Amino acid sequence: MLLRLLSSASRAIAAKPHPPQTLAAAAAGATSTTRKLAAMAGNREAFRVAVGNTLERRLFYVPSFKIYGGVAGLYDYGPPGCAVKANVLAFWRQHFVLEEGMLEVDCPCVTPEVVLKASGHVEKFTDLMVKDEKTGSCYRADHLLKDFCKEKLENDNTLSPQKVEELNHILAVLDDLSAEQLGTKIKEYGIAAPDTKNPLSDPYPFNLMFQTSIGPSGLSAGYMRPETAQGIFVNFKDLYYYNGNKLPFAAAQIGQAFRNEISPRQGLLRVREFTLAEIEHFVDPEDKSHPKFCDVSDLEFLMFPREDQLTGRSATRLRLGEAVSEGTVNNETLGFFIGRVYLFLTQLGIDKDRLRFRQHLPNEMAHYAADCWDAEIECSYGWIECVGIADRSAYDLRAHSDKSGVPLEAHEKFAEPREVEKLVITPSKKELGLAFKGDQKMVLEALEAMGETEALGMKAALESKGDVDFKVCTLGKDVTIKRNMVSINMEKKKEHQRKFTPSVIEPSFGIGRIIYCLFEHCFYQRTGKTDDEQLNVFRFPPLVAPIKCTVFPLVKVEKFDVVAKKISKALTTAGISHIIDITGTSIGKRYARTDEIGVPLAITVDSTTSVTVRDRDSKDQIRVEVEEVASVVKEVTDGQSTWADIMWRYPAHTALATDEEEASET
Repeated sequence: MLLRLLSSASRAIAAKPHPPQTLAAAAAGATSTTRKLAAMAGNREAFRVAVGNTLERRLFYVPSFKIYGGVAGLYDYGPPGCAVKANVLAFWRQHFVLEEGMLEVDCPCVTPEVVLKASGHVEKFTDLMVKDEKTGSCYRADHLLKDFCKEKLENDNTLSPQKVEELNHILAVLDDLSAEQLGTKIKEYGIAAPDTKNPLSDPYPFNLMFQTSIGPSGLSAGYMRPETAQGIFVNFKDLYYYNGNKLPFAAAQIGQAFRNEISPRQGLLRVREFTLAEIEHFVDPEDKSHPKFCDVSDLEFLMFPREDQLTGRSATRLRLGEAVSEGTVNNETLGFFIGRVYLFLTQLGIDKDRLRFRQHLPNEMAHYAADCWDAEIECSYGWIECVGIADRSAYDLRAHSDKSGVPLEAHEKFAEPREVEKLVITPSKKELGLAFKGDQKMVLEALEAMGETEALGMKAALESKGDVDFKVCTLGKDVTIKRNMVSINMEKKKEHQRKFTPSVIEPSFGIGRIIYCLFEHCFYQRTGKTDDEQLNVFRFPPLVAPIKCTVFPLVKVEKFDVVAKKISKALTTAGISHIIDITGTSIGKRYARTDEIGVPLAITVDSTTSVTVRDRDSKDQIRVEVEEVASVVKEVTDGQSTWADIMWRYPAHTALATDEEEASET
């Protein structure tokens, strides 16, 4: 109930702040809504603490290097956490790589500097940072301003409608603020270092990549990769050949990525080392249809187009086919992956009512991107971006082609030759050599690299004036080109194929973020014997549950232990993860322990011929013959049958004591 209330309230204020043009009219309503959200903030925090304490106590994940005080932004997955993560990744491979026939690669984490210069990461992969002027502690400037605005909106009952409008406007344009603008706002609001209240420095850019050197000389610079995608892009030529020189095709990679976050927080949601699962789907830019789009076109789910964000409306349920046909989603291939991501997340156990697809606003879009959507999942921290699905056009392959000199292109063979008019630039090596001597090669290459518009402009100038000034970037200066140095013409030619740089549609999955949201969505508490008792439960679907079932002898006697070991062997043969607990503790305690780590089924051995099988969430029990129990468990955990299906086929079993009564002994 608490999560439903939080979900409703946060949807009412729409997670992404309203744009300035709608704020004046909405200020009074926004004030009322933020007060309601503030009233529930304590319950939200209590829920988060309950989840976090359970996860750490049951060793799903813990801070890394804990005995040395830990390191912010680094976490270790324990046994159940590793199992959940492995199950999520196994389903990702099945759902995307296997079903869509993708080419999986595994590239190094250490990446040469030249690769990340080409991609733009060396120059632009930065956040704005401020320092505590006395202690030197570092903070993300935009996070400090965002936290200040949100805290005021949620907790300050004295805010005027004008102030509410102002703070919401700052949140709306936060991503667009320059270092100077951020610094001005931080000083205007008197924002100080959170830990010491000391004054802060002016904001300045900090590159988030971990730098290293490759080899002992230290001369070859490198970085720990901030994403896995670049390894796929630089291998495009070989992958295209491996795929029979055919488009479209997709390559996929699962691996570690590294970002030296300025102030990591929120547990698994913002860390310095994390697992990414990324897909690069290469497609002809002139044909972005998808043959399987009809498989997902009827899906209906929460979508948040940019128009709704800019007019202050909330996310609404849209049919995916209509969103594509009306142009809300740019193309079928992008729409196909949005639909597949929705199915992936909901089948994992993400609540469909707390999942939405938000389109990037203009201030978030890269200049080269055709369209971008984020799968955002609501948890106690608000709406969290967990999957990015972007049509990146041909930017990445072109960038690496330009930097490496290796053309990363595809081709389309024509059934019949086509007559086309093409620009032909023919420099005169003799005349260029006489005029520029040692610089001849650089001038010649610059002439040949001209685009059509620039070349035709030069042709017109040469015909009218006889010479023209021409900038040669590699020389860093202008040179004078004369009419006898170059021939520029549009000529008709017959072509047998078309060469082009493919566009890329990229779904990128933050696995840690998805897993944390899954933890929250699956966690609940139910009362024990008394109203004061709260038993923790993770209702993981069998697909991702860390352990599929448990085996408990009802009492510690040899004949039951023998049967339990026999069942354990059958489960192992069937490939079903399980634990066998032959301790003498009460059955209620054992149920409570396994419910708390999300085990869906429990087998209780109370006879040598038949056993009871208990469902975690309903607590219903059935009676099954010992020889059949492994196949029954496999049916449920493999998704072949539901628990309701099984209940129809086997007799119900009534326990002598309720789970709550026995669990109260814990």
